[in-house]
Amino acid sequence: MADYLITVDKQEFRRDNELVDSLDINTIDKEKFHLLKDNKAYNVELVKANYAAKELTISINGNNYDVKIEDEYDQMVKQMGLLSNTTQKLNNIKAPMPGLIVDIMVTVGQEIEEGTPLLVLSAMKMENIILSQGEGIVKSITAKKEDAVEKGQIIIEME
Repeated sequence: MADYLITVDKQEFRRDNELVDSLDINTIDKEKFHLLKDNKAYNVELVKANYAAKELTISINGNNYDVKIEDEYDQMVKQMGLLSNTTQKLNNIKAPMPGLIVDIMVTVGQEIEEGTPLLVLSAMKMENIILSQGEGIVKSITAKKEDAVEKGQIIIEME
């Protein structure tokens, strides 16, 4: 197994550490790089990054590429089937801290997916957008805009 499985625009390449280490890369700033490979110069720019998923969109000499990088560990976990997609049923939404409800962004009966913005909670002079950690349907909303809530208080009931 190669050290890295690199997918560029859905085409897979296997590369080892030696090749990766042999690249001559100079950092211009946190999103721009200058790369020399086989006596050719490339201007590389980071367009978008999801570091947790190891997915990048990079621009090389003005052409954009979607890149996913998997090391040996990632490949082994994938091969063992440990990355199966499962959906998590959403439990009731509770206030993570005491604060003031600035906005409620869902309605009763609305179907919620993971990552859906649910409400805005103002706490310690900061507005925090509370996102869904799973999926479900809004059964009831027990708080309203401008209500003060305590930590752990149920704000949205799910079914």
